[in-house]
Amino acid sequence: MSVRSKHSSGNGKKTKTDPAAPFAPLVLEKAREIASGYKLTIEKSDRLGYIGSSVELPTVFADADTPQKCYEATLEALSVAVATMIEAGQTPPQPAAFMKRTTQVNVRLTQEEKTMIASAATRAGFKGLGDYIRTTVLRGCLSNSQGSAKSLPSTRSGAGIQIRRSGKRNAPRDAAKA
Repeated sequence: MSVRSKHSSGNGKKTKTDPAAPFAPLVLEKAREIASGYKLTIEKSDRLGYIGSSVELPTVFADADTPQKCYEATLEALSVAVATMIEAGQTPPQPAAFMKRTTQVNVRLTQEEKTMIASAATRAGFKGLGDYIRTTVLRGCLSNSQGSAKSLPSTRSGAGIQIRRSGKRNAPRDAAKA
């Protein structure tokens, strides 16, 4: 026995569905605008022709016979992924070139502190310790200065704060200089 979908037209005709159809036009437009700024990587594949992905959403892929078709398919896959995030109330990643981080801060931790922070970062879904520390600190700063946390730009693994192990101990610096 077949069951009719609550979304079917009821006319019995099969229609080709557009994968982007479920999204509101403004959501899809915003998603395409965001995805168009993503850095795409297209690689030759012996089995699939070409495979495309992005730096910002590395788990979203598309394939095609030519580099141009692969580019278009990858951009559409990214747009759908970003639109899905927007509809789910999530903040999609900003394009990699959005905020280039050029300043580095070094933080010394005990091994136990590093382990605790790394565990918290993993539980929160962060790929890197620096991303977790930066996001947590910035949210705290925004929360304290403006009464509520605002959404932050997407984070990228390996950027920002670096934590290095070293046997040297430096004398504490004046907080105003740090």
